[in-house]
Amino acid sequence: MISCVPRLILASASPARLATLRRAGLNPEVIVSEVAEENVYGSTPGSTAELLAVLKAEAVARRVPHPVPGTVVLGCDSLLELDGDALGKPGTAEAAIERWQAMRGRSGVLHTGHCLIEPATGMRAVATASTTVQFAQVSDAEIEAYVATGEPLRVAGAFTIDGRGGAFVEKIEGDHHNVVGVSLPLLRRMCKALGVTWTDLWELPV
Repeated sequence: MISCVPRLILASASPARLATLRRAGLNPEVIVSEVAEENVYGSTPGSTAELLAVLKAEAVARRVPHPVPGTVVLGCDSLLELDGDALGKPGTAEAAIERWQAMRGRSGVLHTGHCLIEPATGMRAVATASTTVQFAQVSDAEIEAYVATGEPLRVAGAFTIDGRGGAFVEKIEGDHHNVVGVSLPLLRRMCKALGVTWTDLWELPV
């Protein structure tokens, strides 16, 4: 008999998103979308993040075998907007250093696009959460030491708030979880829009 218990599938390889969802009581199945991010552009950084989230969720939703109502696929993508530019993962140490030299002492906006799809019905909810991030006036030596850890090379905007980079964030305006990579309040509202009760997704202790 096929279970109709609501189930969440995360279309992301991000360990930070997975950890955030697990701390919130969920234990999603992870299926990486394999969507190439480099050649996707929207009219704004926020719309680019949202478009990438949709593409990732769609790619994984097509791969869910025998989907049942209540099973939902979550695609997310984050970009930092600075001076109107969308900054994703820097990839190299040189790029990360340049990013931080431009970011320090300033504010940027971290956009995370969210797309939730129920494969069984095709229903979906799409939204973007945006959080303003104020960066510290860090020194060149601090930037070089941070980049040498490798952490900023593989995350949007070249920083984390839940890792070593947290000390370089002076304050935020908006949802803290969104800066990590998934807005929990927004995701709960999106689940509700699809008729999925948030607490039904919790993994209960045995």
